Amino acid sequence: MAALHQRHCRTYSKGESSIDENTRDELIFEIPLWKIIAHQGVEALIQEFRLLGFEEAFNFTSQIASLAEQQNHHPKIITEWGKVTIYWWSHEIKGLHLNDFIMAAKTDLAFKLLTETRN
Repeated sequence: MAALHQRHCRTYSKGESSIDENTRDELIFEIPLWKIIAHQGVEALIQEFRLLGFEEAFNFTSQIASLAEQQNHHPKIITEWGKVTIYWWSHEIKGLHLNDFIMAAKTDLAFKLLTETRN
């Protein structure tokens, strides 16, 4: 099976529910820097990314926004000076879906590529 960052988000089936606890626990190992929290009453993935100032944070935010549009799966993003906080969860199913883990892995890859090019 392809790595999470290589996969694509899919449209939910009608009546689909969030992933089960076992699947969630397996997938979190592929994105070890992400945490699962309760956000607005549902489980969500969250991670803070440290960046060099506001411009780099804003550019990273823009890159994730573009990626979200391509995959038709959108996060909550908080952009601050030197920090971007990203939440992934699936609004329609009120919980975590495979799409959230895919997007978290794609976010990690985008951050890795950004930090590699800055050095």
